[in-house]
Amino acid sequence: MNTDTFEMTTGLAHEIAMAMRRNGWTVPDAKKLTEGDTLARLLPFLKGNAEIKTVKHVIDCDADPYLPDGWKVEEHRKGGQVEFDLSKVTLYLVKDQQCGGVIEGNKLRKQLAKQPVFNANVLDYLLKNPALIPDEWKGKAIFFWGTVYRDSLGGLYVRYLLWRGSSWGWSHYWLDNGWYDGYPALCPQVSA
Repeated sequence: MNTDTFEMTTGLAHEIAMAMRRNGWTVPDAKKLTEGDTLARLLPFLKGNAEIKTVKHVIDCDADPYLPDGWKVEEHRKGGQVEFDLSKVTLYLVKDQQCGGVIEGNKLRKQLAKQPVFNANVLDYLLKNPALIPDEWKGKAIFFWGTVYRDSLGGLYVRYLLWRGSSWGWSHYWLDNGWYDGYPALCPQVSA
């Protein structure tokens, strides 16, 4: 192989594919390498002339939450500066939601009163940084119980994250409705 000119051989393609698989890469991850100048920016690292630094995703959970038109904040649990780490969060269901069960939202709110839950600031941060959202969350409505809203008619709502078929978005759910096993609360994992 001529090392002065790049040439992709079948053997080299196989080695790269095996290394990517071994290191947890996905097809979308590999496709990102071909976008723009990504490979040009990686080359100095490969040649020992640069370092890669992991980005910390710090969310201000003390800030006022996003407020949809005509809504008021009924409750907003502040949580300080939270470094979002997917390995340190859990999708939480109360006992009544498990195994196909259902619980009315107002009752669920009472059960979650002492449970650490993330507020809507985390939801909005994830929407601005969708690469942080795992594919396993598709098909679920991920609720952010740390912020409860009241609409102009007096109804109480909690916002949630959902997959809309081609992108992530948010919607809201009335507390008088039932919460099923596909409607978990996003919570920090509590150390035992």
